[in-house]
Order: sequence, then structure tokens, then C-alpha cells
Amino acid sequence: MTLTVQEFAKQCRTALTEDPGPAGRVAVVGIVQEALRDKAFVAAVIPDTTSERHVLYEDPELGFTILAHNYIGAKTSTPHDHGPTWAIYGQASGETVMTDWDCLARPSETEPGQAKRSKDYSLKPGDAYLYEPGVLHSPRREASTKLIRIEGLNMDRVKRKPYVAVG
Repeated sequence: MTLTVQEFAKQCRTALTEDPGPAGRVAVVGIVQEALRDKAFVAAVIPDTTSERHVLYEDPELGFTILAHNYIGAKTSTPHDHGPTWAIYGQASGETVMTDWDCLARPSETEPGQAKRSKDYSLKPGDAYLYEPGVLHSPRREASTKLIRIEGLNMDRVKRKPYVAVG
């Protein structure tokens, strides 16, 4: 039987309710990896017509948000974090080169933060990776990709300050 968004959300909700801390988020990484193995689920939640950011589910109590992403062609992002919350990237198709960054200075009201490249690694189909609050990262895609991503809070409602790469 193919997984549904409602069942996927229920599994994530259970893990985050049982342990709202890092261990619960690690459990969600496993749930995302399992969902990515369900090709029918992936095809249903990320059809080719999906936009770059499509909200599939937002938990009314816990606030976590499940998104589908369909990136057409190459795309690069600058170093960023997810503000006060965490994010899990789940690679459904294509490849994303992720860069981890060391924070040299957090942004102020008037100046962007500064970040220094730490390491690069690839996310391939089936991979899921957790970024805890404040952890700087940036994705780079050389070709089209699809992802399932979970944010601890819907980032549409969170104002983030920019970072620039230095050194």
C-alpha cells in the first residue's frame, strides 16, 4: 500500500511528540528515508507540475511543515540557516551538493552574517539530512531535482537575515 501524506505526517507527528528534541528529529530523518523508498508516494507528492515550494502539510499543533520541491535546472543558494528552527532535506530525485559553513559572525540588524565554507557532500535519491537550528548550509543543484523537506516551522512566516561567504 502506498504511503499517503496524512500517514507520513502522522508518523512524523508521533516521533516529534514522543521526543520533541534532537532524538525525535533523528527519528523523522528515518521516516523521510523510508518515504523516499516508496516510489508511488514520491510520484504522488512531487509530480512534474509541482512548484519550487509546495506545502503538503502543516501541523496545527506542533508547527512542523512538510514540503515538496521541484527544481527545474541548476540552482544555487547562499549560506543560510532556518532561523529558530530545524530542517530535514530528503532527496527524491537528482543530486544536491550541500555545503556546510562555519559561522564567523551572526547577522546584525544592519550587516549580513559571515560564513566560511567547511565541507561539501552530495545528497542522492533516498538520502535525508537534518540541519539543527543555527546550522549554516547551502544547496547547489547542477540539474533538476525533487525533494521532500520538513521544516520545524513554516519558514514562510520566519524572517531570516542573510549571510555572505568569506575566506
